[in-house]
Amino acid sequence: MKRIKLHDKEFVLAIDAGTIEREIARVAEEINRDLAGERPLFLGVLNGAFMFVSDLLKSVTVEGTEVSFVKVASYAGTSSTGQVKDLIALNEDVTGRTVVIVEDMVDSGRSIVHLKKMLEERHAGKIVVAAMFYKPKAIVQELTLDYTCIALENDFVVGRGLDYDGLGRNLPDLYQVVS
Repeated sequence: MKRIKLHDKEFVLAIDAGTIEREIARVAEEINRDLAGERPLFLGVLNGAFMFVSDLLKSVTVEGTEVSFVKVASYAGTSSTGQVKDLIALNEDVTGRTVVIVEDMVDSGRSIVHLKKMLEERHAGKIVVAAMFYKPKAIVQELTLDYTCIALENDFVVGRGLDYDGLGRNLPDLYQVVS
């Protein structure tokens, strides 16, 4: 089993890049079918979702697709602070638009609820969520995840855009903390 060390923590390979890529392609097919004709705005949540946005949009063929990014923060180290802060705001007009919130990881759900509220206040049309990873046992908010790739246990993970204090985002595989 492949092991890596980031800062003071050891991680082991949890999910290989090929498995992740197959799930992203499946989600892209679902989006292509469901959002055909809607001119969606894909809203990536930085920093973590940059890899998922890139991989997903390579396979999204919906005409009129646009992409933008926002940045919110709710983590410090390996745990959520319980608070969501806006670091980079949305500049696009979303009035009446279909918006796809693209998240690398949904755990508590607070960021998604925060972003949905912001989009509703800006009069977005349909709002859907695409998550590369999600932790069903960690979700504490009432929310719907419309497109999901891979469910995880409630363990801390890095890779594929996810980091531990800035390290590990560039890894194509997903790694789980062991110590």
